[in-house]
Amino acid sequence: MRIINSIAEKHRLVSLPEPLHPLVSVIRISDLRFTDNPIWEQFAVNFYCISLKRNISARTKYGQQYYDYNKGVMTFVAPKQIMSLDAAQTDPQYPASGYALLVHPDFLYKHPLATTIKNYGFFSYAVNEALHLSAKEEHNIAEIFEKIEEEYQHIDRHTQDIILSQIDLLLNYSNRFYERQFITRKAVNHDVLTKMEMLLNNYFDHHESLKSGPPSVELLASQLNLSPHYLSDLLRSLTGQSAQQHIQDKLIDKAKEYLSLTNMSVAEIAYHLGFEYPQSFNKLFKKRTAVSPLEYRQTFN
Repeated sequence: MRIINSIAEKHRLVSLPEPLHPLVSVIRISDLRFTDNPIWEQFAVNFYCISLKRNISARTKYGQQYYDYNKGVMTFVAPKQIMSLDAAQTDPQYPASGYALLVHPDFLYKHPLATTIKNYGFFSYAVNEALHLSAKEEHNIAEIFEKIEEEYQHIDRHTQDIILSQIDLLLNYSNRFYERQFITRKAVNHDVLTKMEMLLNNYFDHHESLKSGPPSVELLASQLNLSPHYLSDLLRSLTGQSAQQHIQDKLIDKAKEYLSLTNMSVAEIAYHLGFEYPQSFNKLFKKRTAVSPLEYRQTFN
């Protein structure tokens, strides 16, 4: 796998002139000319890449289903994320257009964005979890790309602060639009919730699977073909709880079942639910119910 370390290197690989600023660049999708280079089979970049792509003629995969969109599509890539490009998927009859914002982490140095940008879950999303925009939303986002591009044409002591404020605005808009997307796709999202409940039920009903420990967010997300961040954000938008909280709720429900219907000891129940140490189970149970497992069992005697 090849690492693209600088924005200048990325420019060269897509046949663009040297960037005007070494740490931030806005490139036009229509200007990209990908060289016939094996690097595109698997690569990663050492900078953030936020893209707005128009006229996507191919079907867009969302979760495990496909949707057709002819509006703007946004994708978010963080440094070190592995990617690949397939030239065979492009359609010359319907050329893509739009923008890509490249931002090196050093550009964010000493600014709050250096920390807060890592809190946006959509930077961990896969391509099939792209953000789909309405025409009005797309217009707002395109204006921000253009303002950033205009600002670094003449660099002075105000340039960085102005561009950073625009990037901050771009991320806040994206966060709003992702929340809207969660709401408007309720049918699909509730289907994900149903599938997750089935996975959790199967996991807790089969003791063999619990030998490796309680189910993790990463495990569920991989089986749902989603990223852990996306799954948690989706569930929080639907239920107000993260994926980890859902797992813990299911675990506590199963523990209550064992405590009320069996004679298993608390330690046996802990091991049965995948805990290596009963103390960890006791701590979680009391945190979630305000009583210890023994105190809960005593309410049935």
